[in-house]
Amino acid sequence: MHTISDLINIFDKQFFSRYNTRLIKGRDEPIYLPANTHCHYHQVVFAHGFYASALHEIAHWLVAGAKRREQEDYGYWYCPDGRDKAKQHEFENVEVKPQAIEWALSVAAGFNFNVSVDNLNGEQTCRFSFQQRVYEQVMVFLEQGFNERTTQLLYALSQFYNTPWPLSKQQFTWHCPKELLDAL
Repeated sequence: MHTISDLINIFDKQFFSRYNTRLIKGRDEPIYLPANTHCHYHQVVFAHGFYASALHEIAHWLVAGAKRREQEDYGYWYCPDGRDKAKQHEFENVEVKPQAIEWALSVAAGFNFNVSVDNLNGEQTCRFSFQQRVYEQVMVFLEQGFNERTTQLLYALSQFYNTPWPLSKQQFTWHCPKELLDAL
């Protein structure tokens, strides 16, 4: 069973004292808020209490460097749902690494991962093509290693959920119709 309270406890235990950062269940859209005069700690706010949203927002935090973690939403642009093809491609380029890390977090937690193109009201692109890019990035991370924060959380999730450690390439599979895979 995957509960938000468990994930919050694991995250906060791993990162609060060292990075002054907490995982927060939000009501609406996710956002990263650096510490300020109103709140003395950084907040990784995820949407609607969804476990998958929490993993995704954590992945963005794990990608962001120290300077980015001092800026709201890490200082990145966000073009909302309804993107045209060019903006969607730009969005996907920014999302490959976070979604690869999200996939690794999901595997370590024994939780199903679904790639997200996050553009329900915009021009549709090939989900399989994006998933292939995310998969390839996971393979790079597995070969070259994850950053220290990511490795620390992956291990904590693996221990808590009793999943195989270390992560291996065999744990990452996805099914794409052969004709689409050949076209990629």
